[in-house]
Amino acid sequence: MDIEQKQNEFIDHFVKRASSLKGSALASVVTEATSHPSLFAFSEILAVPDVVELGGTEHSVYLDVLRLFAYGTWSDYTSNSGRLPELGSDQALKLKQLTVLTLAETNKVLPYDQLMQELDVTNVRELEDFLINECMYAGIVRGKLDQLRRCFEVQFAAGRDLKPEQLGSMIQTLSNWLTTSDNLSVSIQDKIKWADNMSGLDKKHRKEVEERVEDVKKSLSSKVNRNKTSDSLLKYWDILVDVPYIMAEVTNCKQADIDIRGHEEVYSEPGGVMDYEEDRSRPKRRRHPIS
Repeated sequence: MDIEQKQNEFIDHFVKRASSLKGSALASVVTEATSHPSLFAFSEILAVPDVVELGGTEHSVYLDVLRLFAYGTWSDYTSNSGRLPELGSDQALKLKQLTVLTLAETNKVLPYDQLMQELDVTNVRELEDFLINECMYAGIVRGKLDQLRRCFEVQFAAGRDLKPEQLGSMIQTLSNWLTTSDNLSVSIQDKIKWADNMSGLDKKHRKEVEERVEDVKKSLSSKVNRNKTSDSLLKYWDILVDVPYIMAEVTNCKQADIDIRGHEEVYSEPGGVMDYEEDRSRPKRRRHPIS
């Protein structure tokens, strides 16, 4: 359960109790509320009609105590302790915790010297123990203790009750924030439109580039096909050009073959002249005298 939800539950509890009591009977409600370890908001209790009626009466001191815990600090108490009732230990601890929240509202880097003065702490060790155990562990602040720089760096601090005179400045701050938010929203919408437009132009450009690439591919493919056709035609043309020469060579070869065969027929006839070398190699016959 977060601290805001706890606050709402405790506030409802004390508002109901304060609404059912009057006069001095409210003293116990004020003391218990300002001593509660988990209650840090009191404006709703201050708005209860019976509590408001304490002003100007002999019990108005309890109304002052409630206002002190709603808007004041520890230094406010010490400077007015003569007209306020003495606080118990739990109330003193609570008021010092609220003092840290008030300081964190105006400055996110709190020097140790300032904190020790506002909280009436005498040494750094006591201050750091208080910030760790009573503030950060309680969940009302988050931050970092910087011992080298002797400061407390606030990262988060719970809000306190607003004084009535602070409402005007708070309304103006919220109004300025809304105006800034509206302007920022318009600026963001313009950026979104610009981004959408640029995205559309980029897609269109990409499509055009892809179409041009496809056109170039088709053109190159067509040129390659034409080149292949031209090469084939050139090869066929070369063959056609060579045909007459080939035919002439064939004719010459045929004529030469005919001539060779003719010579063979002439020299192979019976009774033809015998080769001289063959004649010399044969042994001569002796002639016998005719008797």
